[in-house]
Amino acid sequence: MQAILRQARASGLSRPQLARPGVLRAPLLSRTLVTKRYTVEHEAVEYDDATGLGIVCITDHAQSSLGDVVFVELPVVGTEVHKGDQIGAVESVKAASDIYAPVSGTIEEVNEELASQPGLLNKSPEAQGWLCKIKMSEPTEMEKLLTEEAYKDSWA
Repeated sequence: MQAILRQARASGLSRPQLARPGVLRAPLLSRTLVTKRYTVEHEAVEYDDATGLGIVCITDHAQSSLGDVVFVELPVVGTEVHKGDQIGAVESVKAASDIYAPVSGTIEEVNEELASQPGLLNKSPEAQGWLCKIKMSEPTEMEKLLTEEAYKDSWA
């Protein structure tokens, strides 16, 4: 057995890659990197490098500042947007606020539930209250957005 391991190491194979007759190997797993970044305008985007999609939402801080949300205007699916473009608006009992694209790309999907349940932005702004999904054209734009710590420092 040690001779087989030495031979495998010499050929560059690691232990899990060793093949023996009659033994099934586990399939190779791919790793997906999900990154979440923020803007100073209180939008957040969660980017999945496997799909190329960025899920856009407002932050919990934004929803608490707005108060009870009563209406959400969302972008149209298929619209091409550039970082900083207005993509929608949120109206609450206190104020109205525009939503800006944190990244560039094409709107792939919008959260239709917000039309009948705008309060989802208050209950779960960064999960159930997501706004849209953008197929990102420039994934490197994520690097220019704020980390969670930097975002919190920007309004603290």
